Amino acid sequence: MARHLIDGDWRQSADGASFERVSPSHGSVVTLAARGGLRDVDAALFAARQAFDKGRWSRTSGKERATYLLKIADLIDRERDRIALMETLESGKPISQAKAEIEGAADLWRYAASLARTMHGESHNSLGEDILGLVLKEPAGVVAIITPWNFPFLIVSQKLPFALAAGCTAVVKPSEMTPATTVILGELLVEAGIPAGVVNIVLGYGDPVGAAMTADKRVEMVTFTGSTAVGKAIVKAASGTLKKVSLELGGKNPQVIFPDADMTSAVDAVVFGVYFNAGECCNSSSRIIVHEDIAEEFVARTVDLSRKVPFGDPLDPSTQVGAIITPEHQAKIHTHVRNAANSGASVRLGGGPLDVPGLNGQFYQPTVVCDVRSDMPIARDEVFGPVLSVLTFRTLEEAVDLVNGTDYGLSAGVWSENVHTCLEFARRARAGTVWTNTWMDGFAELPFGGMRESGQGRELGRYGLEEFLEAKTVTMRIGRTRTPWVA
Repeated sequence: MARHLIDGDWRQSADGASFERVSPSHGSVVTLAARGGLRDVDAALFAARQAFDKGRWSRTSGKERATYLLKIADLIDRERDRIALMETLESGKPISQAKAEIEGAADLWRYAASLARTMHGESHNSLGEDILGLVLKEPAGVVAIITPWNFPFLIVSQKLPFALAAGCTAVVKPSEMTPATTVILGELLVEAGIPAGVVNIVLGYGDPVGAAMTADKRVEMVTFTGSTAVGKAIVKAASGTLKKVSLELGGKNPQVIFPDADMTSAVDAVVFGVYFNAGECCNSSSRIIVHEDIAEEFVARTVDLSRKVPFGDPLDPSTQVGAIITPEHQAKIHTHVRNAANSGASVRLGGGPLDVPGLNGQFYQPTVVCDVRSDMPIARDEVFGPVLSVLTFRTLEEAVDLVNGTDYGLSAGVWSENVHTCLEFARRARAGTVWTNTWMDGFAELPFGGMRESGQGRELGRYGLEEFLEAKTVTMRIGRTRTPWVA
């Protein structure tokens, strides 16, 4: 059974409760996990608070922290196959994709190690000959880390190593649908020798575990990745203690294709963008905005290429698209498509559940929906499935209006051989990331996050470290030069 990691010990739930996770692709139980309650959260927060206040981690050197982070990265590499297998069984994603994500996660731990050694503040020696000003960078404190089911190991690795590099302690709650790989990470942290209480893991549901973590006054910061609705609830819960909140939320990400685009590359990027991780991706390019002069040809080529994408058994190394996370989510995806069709949109490909021989999980067909109007829910809401919505435009102005016409602002893309078109689009698109003539290339050095209802704060890059730091000003008077206030 997967258990909680609290103050360096593996524990069952205080009340003995547990829950099962059924594989979305194979329909069998793959994980039995302890189900946390308020007493488990209290114990984990107490441990994290004590570890921080006693300086077990917060007062160590950057070199020492980096040494631990590098060791953890090596252990992740060693356990790559085991982590990937559990991630595939719990999430339904293809095994080849999972292995690549674990490799990328190890790179994030190594990058965070470099930040731990190069973190620094500022000095100001131009304030007068008798004044020296310092700006110190200090860890924010105890951090509650709440991660989603779609990229459970990768996303915890976008948060935890940066928090540790800054000197914070943490309590981590993975999604109840994908807890196993975070537990494996906990095993590696213990093996690496991370001091007890520095990282604690509590398994269970958002209510009560996540809710208690976000509201508790012992927590100075919450970082969450997931839906916009839950993100708003976290902000509300955290407001009682005015704790710092970093959120990476939903998206309705467009790719805009101009007539002079490299159509072959653009079509491939669109197909990748919508079907990668079965569309269960905050960065999914779930809508394309195509110039009307090339729209028909572009859609035809997109449909043709979509038919060639290998959907199927996630354990087959050749599979590129696996299962949908739950039956309920599959039904939600299908409702979006049916409602669009009933409102006048045309389904050019797919539009229903997919039968995979030999498996009794849930899969959805690659789906392309055309004749979509900008006011339709399928053009504005996050479907979170392998469903592409197609809109058209005539001018750059119209394209930008469509791009910015939703509540989201996570990412956007533009395809054109004209650098001026790309630069103007990049400056006008209200999105945290803009890709030009590519899609979803990611690097540890570059920050990631959204605008508007796609979130607040940034992960990755030096900005990702800054999220877990507080600035402290120290003003020093040199010599007895202060003018008396009372003569």
